[in-house]
Parts: sequence; structure tokens; C-alpha cells
Amino acid sequence: MRQLRVALAQVDTRVGDLAGNAELVLDWTRRAAGRDAHLVVFPEMTLTGYPAEDLVLRESFARASEQALVELAGTLAEQGLGGTAVVVGYLAHTEGAGPAPVDQLPTDADDVPGDANPRRGAPRNAAALLHGGAVVARYYKRHLPNYGVFDEARYFVPGTELPVVRLHGVDVALTVCEDLWVEGGPCGVAGQAGVDLVVSPNASPYERAKDDLRLPLVQRRAAEAGAPIVYCNQVGGQDELVFDGDSLAVSAAGELLARAPQFVEHLLTVDLAVDPAAVPARRDGRIGPMTVTRHLVSEEPVPGWPARPGTVAEPLSDCEEVWRALVLGLRDFIDKNGMPSVVLGMSGGIDSALVAALAVDALGADRVVGVGLPSRWSSEHSLADAADSAQRLGMHYSVVPIAPVVTAFEAAVELSGVAAENLQARVRGTLLMGLSNQHGHLLLATSNKSEVAVGYSTLYGDAAGGFAPIKDVPKTLVWDLARWRNAYARDRGETEPIPQNSIDKPPSAELAPGQQDTDSLPSYEELDAVIADYVDRDLGLAELLERGHDPEVVARVLRLVDMAEFKRRQSAPGTKISLKAFGRDRRLPITNRWRETLPSVREGAGA
Repeated sequence: MRQLRVALAQVDTRVGDLAGNAELVLDWTRRAAGRDAHLVVFPEMTLTGYPAEDLVLRESFARASEQALVELAGTLAEQGLGGTAVVVGYLAHTEGAGPAPVDQLPTDADDVPGDANPRRGAPRNAAALLHGGAVVARYYKRHLPNYGVFDEARYFVPGTELPVVRLHGVDVALTVCEDLWVEGGPCGVAGQAGVDLVVSPNASPYERAKDDLRLPLVQRRAAEAGAPIVYCNQVGGQDELVFDGDSLAVSAAGELLARAPQFVEHLLTVDLAVDPAAVPARRDGRIGPMTVTRHLVSEEPVPGWPARPGTVAEPLSDCEEVWRALVLGLRDFIDKNGMPSVVLGMSGGIDSALVAALAVDALGADRVVGVGLPSRWSSEHSLADAADSAQRLGMHYSVVPIAPVVTAFEAAVELSGVAAENLQARVRGTLLMGLSNQHGHLLLATSNKSEVAVGYSTLYGDAAGGFAPIKDVPKTLVWDLARWRNAYARDRGETEPIPQNSIDKPPSAELAPGQQDTDSLPSYEELDAVIADYVDRDLGLAELLERGHDPEVVARVLRLVDMAEFKRRQSAPGTKISLKAFGRDRRLPITNRWRETLPSVREGAGA
């Protein structure tokens, strides 16, 4: 039996910060060496950050990434860390004239070996193993996801080689992220080649319940490879995406050996014992669509030691998982962009109360500024609830009445109905943007996914802002999160951050006397159920009706969703938590005449 202590460095990188990310690798490798790790695995594209989007198309950026990788290998050795093997993701660039036009590509460019690929001058999503001051092996990601939030087929050339590095007599195969999701992919090739361990750097974005998919997936690939797999995932926010970590290690038999907590940087170590004699044969050369190459670092096994059991983090509840995702996404958006503070309008309603609590959890009360902006229709209880929310959170708070400003507008131009109602929202948006400009705060939009879906957020009004923390949170989940956050505080003997009245009262924009959301919308339970099926699952009208949704509600909601596309295209980014978030995931044309209809409901759908 041969032993190996592997450390998974679940770190929060910054896109484009090559020097800062390299320093991160040095720091966490030093920590891993302090725990006597022989191999440290970092996430996908650690040096560049992920996703770097069109930055990867700049050859200057790719060249800088390559140079940073070589320098990192040397610096590790100079600082006494050269004896620790490090797997790190980076952006590579192969030699050549650059990408060929798409119409000149072979039908299946993924299966074109090596130099025959006409896109060989394009960037590569790569991982390298560093040891002894040198880059020992490079792996180019084989399977490039091109769905949901991923556009990797737009950017990268697929790899055709599977490097296997012998470290202390243990054969380690390199893969990257999506390679795990493909049956018969690199893990299958590794199984045919004969390896002792598969390492998988990842940048797998969070969405609800995704952690439930990862363990079974890794277990299936471990069985296919006939070897343990260590899965190291990125953590942190990057624009709309948030990465939850949840790194893990499984044995060849699928036993969970160790698992990291979600939404925090963490160094997870696992002691592996492998039996080289258990691998029936070791092959290299062409195996299926890939070429296996072997690289020797060290044959001598490490001295044996009493193995330590790996730690397995307790899973989070659904609401806590979502809350931590939203907090981390907001914090990293603000801090990585160098913004000192945030400002938001406080109405006394549940949405602004929830956003305020998220902001305080993310940034601290001293960096959050709330402003009450009452109009002539604002109720006394709304004013009191807004002030109560701010007091509970300990944040800055002030009141700026907007009635005189609205009156001045109304004296200049005649507006009525919805236009007059929306004028109030736009006055609020203008004043908040003015405060943002004056004091350097970033304005947070407080609209939720239900409102964004049906167009019930006013352009240049409550939709104004640089970031929308609950943009992907349905209204029903807003209430669930508020109740969970209060219960979380109560269990710890802390002040509940969200006023109970904000949770209990019927939602209203308060832009007209006695107005409630249900005056013009179905109940949020009905609305969110239709949105989940129509937006997240892309179901058509017939399928929606088959699932039992009310035909009149469906017709009404679909019309509202379809008509609001131009508004969503102008909305602020917000953290993705769902299967399909507006903007990053769901991309529909604004100019679009397709409508979901059935003859049986067409006449009744014209509301």
C-alpha cells in the first residue's frame, strides 16, 4: 500500500488578478505543507479567476497567464515548497494562427487529434501540476460545457491528452470540472489506462440543491475510473455567479472520505491509501479519443503514517444555503469592485427589509445606508416598519419625503393611472442614485424574481441600482428566508433582524390608496409556481396545463413575462440561485412574436 496526503484548497479568486491569485496559491500551499500534504489541488482556472469570459480571447492575457504559471512554479521552489506537488488551473494558449471561423470547423472538433484541430491557436482551459520549480504536466480540459451559464465552446479548444503523473509511486490523472459530468470521458479513459487517483479542479456555480448532485456524480466517475477522486471547487462571488465550494473526496468504491463546508474558504485534507497491485494493467498511448501520457516525479513511496479520518461538513438547510449564497454573492461583488458601502430604499415591506438584512450580514451595519422615501400614499405602519428594520440592524437610516418632488413633476406634466404611480417610483430612484453619486454608495435594487418576471419593477425607479441581491429569489422564498433568518437569530439569543409586521402584512407598492399586489396579480403561490415551470423549466403552455396550473392564471402570467423582456435586459445583475436566472441563464430575444397559445384558451387569454 502507498499513502498520499492530499489537500483541497477551496479558495476565493479574483478574475484577472494574476498576481493576487498566484499569491493565494503560495499562501494556501504553505498551509497545506504545514499539514504535511504531498499534493495540493486548487480550483479550475485559479490563476485567472473563473469565468474570465471574453478576457480569454486576448492573447496578451493568455500569455500573461502562462508566464504567471511558470513564475509560480519557480516561486514555490524558492520559498521551500518545491517538494509539494501543486495542481493549479490556468489559461493556456497553444501556438498557431488563432481560431478558425466556425464554418471551417470539422463537424466534431472535439475528436480532432492535436495539431489537426484548425482552432489550435485558441485559448485552453488548462490545469498544470507543478513540482520542484517546474511545470511537470499540463492538461487541457476535454469537455467544454455550452449550456446554462457556460459558454466554453465559444472560447476554448478541447484537449486530447490525458497526463498521468507518478508522485511517490502513485499515478495521478488530471481532469477539469465538466470532464466529470461526461460518462465515458476522461475518467473512463483513466480507468482503461490504470491510475491510482483522479484529481478534478472545478469552478461549479451554486444553484439550489446542486450539492445533492455532486456526491452521486463523483461516485459514478470513481467507479468508472476505478480510483479515488478528489473534487476541489471554487468558492466566492463573480458578478451574477456564486460558487459554494463543497469540495469532496471519495474512494474508488464510492465511500465519502471528506467534504468541505459551503461558502467559506477551506483547506480540506484527506489521507489516501492505494494499492498499485490492484490496478490490473497500466497503459499509455491512444485510448479511445484521448492519448495517455506518463510523467515521472517520484517513484519512492512516502513513509507510512497512521492515517487520519477525513472531516465531513454537515449539510446546510435549504434556506441557510440560499442565505449564505446571497450574502457571499453580495459581499464579493461589493468588495472585489472596491466599493465602500451600499444604499437602498426602505419601504417597510418585506423585500427591502430582507435586502437590508442581507447587506448587513454581508458588509456590516456601518457600510449599509437605508433611506425612507415616503409619498402621500405611504402608510404610517410602513414608515414605522422601515425605521424598525433599520434600528434592528443597527444601520444608517434617514427619511426624505418625496411628496413635494412628485407634486412639482405633476405641475409640469399631466400623468394619470399607472404612469402617475410609476412617477413616484422614479422619483425615489432618482433621489437614491443622487445619494449614491454624492457619497460613493452602490445602490441596491430590491426587486425579487417574481416582480422581475412579470415586469412589476419600474424602469428607472425601483429597478434602478448597480446590484440586485434578490433578483433570482421568488417572492414566496423571500418570506421563507425572512422567517428563517429571524429564527436563526432567535436561536442564538440575538435580535430578530426583520420586523414581523413586514413579514405578515399583505405586500403593496403603496403607489395608490389601498393598493395591494393581489389587485393585479394572482397569489404569489400561484405566480411563483407558474414562473418556476415556465421560466426555470422552459415548459410550454400545454405542459403547464398538464401540470395542473389554472388556465386563466397561466395565460395572464405568460403574457406578462413575455412582454417584460425589454425591461429585464436593462436590469442590474444579481446573484444566481435558481436553475435558470434571468440574464445569465435565460436569454430570449426582445423582439419576438412567438407566444404560447392553445385554441382552447386563446380567446380567454387576452387580458
